Amino acid sequence: MTKFYIISGMSGAGKSQALKIFEDFGFVCVDNMPVQMVADFTDICLKNSGKYKNVVISVDSRAGEALKSFKDLLAVFKKRNIGYKVIFLNASDSILLRRYSETRRRHPLGKSVFEGIKLERKIMDKILAVADEVIDTSDIAIGELKKVISALAGIQRSGKQHLNISVLSFGYKYGLPTDANIIYDVRFIANPNYVHGLKLKTGRDEVVRRYIETQKEFKVFFNIFSKLIEKTLPGYIKEGKSYLTVAIGCTGGRHRSVFAAEKLAGFLKSRKYKVKINHRDILH
Repeated sequence: MTKFYIISGMSGAGKSQALKIFEDFGFVCVDNMPVQMVADFTDICLKNSGKYKNVVISVDSRAGEALKSFKDLLAVFKKRNIGYKVIFLNASDSILLRRYSETRRRHPLGKSVFEGIKLERKIMDKILAVADEVIDTSDIAIGELKKVISALAGIQRSGKQHLNISVLSFGYKYGLPTDANIIYDVRFIANPNYVHGLKLKTGRDEVVRRYIETQKEFKVFFNIFSKLIEKTLPGYIKEGKSYLTVAIGCTGGRHRSVFAAEKLAGFLKSRKYKVKINHRDILH
């Protein structure tokens, strides 16, 4: 059965972040859908309930005069027996003014920021009055907002399950990865490329793995590195990060970085984290 969440609220109160959070949880999200199209969209969702099991749409002041029919829209949901929840994100005027000042964005209503906020409150009162949940984001960080939304949506996941970790191996000779959050260089380890019989193998081969793992330098490094990563991950989760890429590089991206990435991925999986591994340059 399809469940709808309608995200609304003041511009600058965090609607975009809320949509991203729902998207990270696997919801189908549509930003700023015209109110007149929502009824037809619900028909599509009901006919494809497998794909559109959990849906989030955002409706805000950009809808203009169409917001006058917002209550009629909710009546359509009730008539079709569609479960829904209206979530309104709010913040104090002073906080909204500060956020606009920091980002230097123009208010969507085209007025000065102060006048825009004042006018928007009058427009959005219609939705605020029928909201099932009101979230004041004045004093909460993204990580806290994720917890609030998780609770509202009935999503029972541990902090570790909120974080998707990608462990990437690469070769420096082919350039740095552009999407990495953490990059570590393992070129200090003796290179199997210059050992007879190992050049054409990779860090996935047992003989290469043994060659690297028996090096004292690698043992010391991995003991420190793995614990450092493990200790910092809760901080990323607390700050609301959903995706983290840890890149490990060596010269060619075939031996040392591949083995170190495999070992780190195994370590994190043993700690119950969601981990994907990618060897960017292993085929070079």
